[in-house]
Amino acid sequence: MADGQTLPLDAPAIRALRAESPKTRARDFAAAHGLTEAALVAAHIGHGTVAFDATPDRLFPLIRDLGDVLALTRNESCVHERRGTYSDYRGGPHAAMVLDPEIDMRIFPSHWLHGFAVEETAADGTVKRSLQVFDAAGDAVHKVHLKPESDAAAFARLVDALRLPEQQAERSYEARKPVEPAKSAPDRAAALRADWDRMTDTHQFLKLVKAQKMNRLGAYRVAGAPYAVALEPRAVTETLTRAAEERVPVMIFVGNMGCIQIHGGPIERVVPMGPWINVMDPRFNLHLRSDHIAEVWCVNKPTRTGAAISIEAFDAEGGLILQIFGYRKDTPADAWNALAHSLPRLEAVPA
Repeated sequence: MADGQTLPLDAPAIRALRAESPKTRARDFAAAHGLTEAALVAAHIGHGTVAFDATPDRLFPLIRDLGDVLALTRNESCVHERRGTYSDYRGGPHAAMVLDPEIDMRIFPSHWLHGFAVEETAADGTVKRSLQVFDAAGDAVHKVHLKPESDAAAFARLVDALRLPEQQAERSYEARKPVEPAKSAPDRAAALRADWDRMTDTHQFLKLVKAQKMNRLGAYRVAGAPYAVALEPRAVTETLTRAAEERVPVMIFVGNMGCIQIHGGPIERVVPMGPWINVMDPRFNLHLRSDHIAEVWCVNKPTRTGAAISIEAFDAEGGLILQIFGYRKDTPADAWNALAHSLPRLEAVPA
């Protein structure tokens, strides 16, 4: 195939091309060939891949039995990886949660549509096993990677229990929905601030801004200080670096339409590599494209237990990349609040 071509490919052609570039990351390979990542994985059904029912209420009780694994959730600009066990799953048709001390997730089941169990044999003979779930557009929602300590027999039982009767490599995907750009209503600024002052829980925020005909980023632009303060894009890297150096525990939220994954606790080793800023800790890794960050906001939301202050990064289209809060469980907020308020402010506030 000539460079730049995105002609439709059938499953055998996809497998043949993949065999020529086995080390290229799946997401990058798919994009280079005009494929969704789900289509790339589905092309290997019958060749180490099995399609399964990805309904969270069926899936997560069985994932728990895998033991210690790696949980991965990402968006276009950030990858969140956490080791742990999927204990304490709390299901539901519209929203669900995993509340393990290490793997902490919020799940939106309507986006868990295409599930695949993948077994790949590496050049050294090692078998790599994973569960991969994709949304209607074929974008990754969540992945579970087994480690040497994980229970391979439990993986086999999961696949047998959830295997779909129809194992079709060719399947249809919807067009990816565009990111909603910042939606502001400057004439409602006073009402927004009044509602903001009455908040008692951060979970009230999105309903609040929707009632004022705005979205998250649009509300930040309208509210102004002390509710939302624009920061320089480098503030996110500074936040991670200083949190590690000053031993300030944090909560880091990374998500997509179907899943939000949360790290809670300290971070230790922050490593820049080109445009990437990485947290490389034994049980938690974060990979952030710092060059994708277009706006950063320091946001102050009132709660019953005090101010919840966050650092939030957005891309050029207005999409939320990640949020960083102070880790408040049995931890005074003073150090985090001081860090957040000392970050470099942006002189010209985005309109």
